[in-house]
Amino acid sequence: MSDETSPALRVAMAYHRAWTSKDLDQAMTYIAEDVVCDAPAGRIEGAGAYREFMTPFAQMLINADLIAAFGDDRQAVVMYDTETPLVKSGPGAECVTVADGKIVYSRFVFDRVPFQAARQANG
Repeated sequence: MSDETSPALRVAMAYHRAWTSKDLDQAMTYIAEDVVCDAPAGRIEGAGAYREFMTPFAQMLINADLIAAFGDDRQAVVMYDTETPLVKSGPGAECVTVADGKIVYSRFVFDRVPFQAARQANG
């Protein structure tokens, strides 16, 4: 569910489409140089560190199904389910703050349990 009429949602969805199609160069055009991301593993600061954080997951992504997306002038939430070689279903969500057409802050959450279980099962 997304109508992409809000400025923040347009940016968030363009970013989502780019990284889920493995086009990190395009995805990074929506990320501010001084981006801050709070993720389950901790805080990530700066575009370089953010790209480093996203690259391994984007590279192993098989599919991403959009569940819902909402936004206003400044913030957007995008919720999705991902498929990777490790797990068939890895739900995640991002709540982003957008300024001047760039994501300046991201609160990134995902269910780590299926990934941890798959890693343990694979040794």
